[in-house]
Amino acid sequence: MKGLKVVMLTIIALGLIFSGAFAADVAKGKALFNDTKLGGGTSGKSCNSCHPDGKGVEKAGGKKEFNIMGKKQKGLEAAVNFCIEMANKGKAIDPKSADMANIVAYIKSLKGMAPAKEAPKKKKSIEGC
Repeated sequence: MKGLKVVMLTIIALGLIFSGAFAADVAKGKALFNDTKLGGGTSGKSCNSCHPDGKGVEKAGGKKEFNIMGKKQKGLEAAVNFCIEMANKGKAIDPKSADMANIVAYIKSLKGMAPAKEAPKKKKSIEGC
């Protein structure tokens, strides 16, 4: 019985230790959110160009479907890729990749932010991204 307790505690401890190794990284997601080269982007824009400090995407983490520029995107990963392709002029990244997991983790971390009162005026933008 004592041996079983030791084994169970060891398994739990190892699970807790290694679960952090595979968890998405919010700090890396923020860096990618600000990276103008994300997905090989050529426009010189990052996600942050249209969403300064995450403004306007505070509720995106809880949504299942997005309507961007009249096109429906199923899931946050698809919405991120749509913006990478359209606004950043890059190529979609693998929805199952660590980079995507990190960006999604960053966006979901914004849920406590106060929504933007008024979007900054831009000369030219792609609506919805």
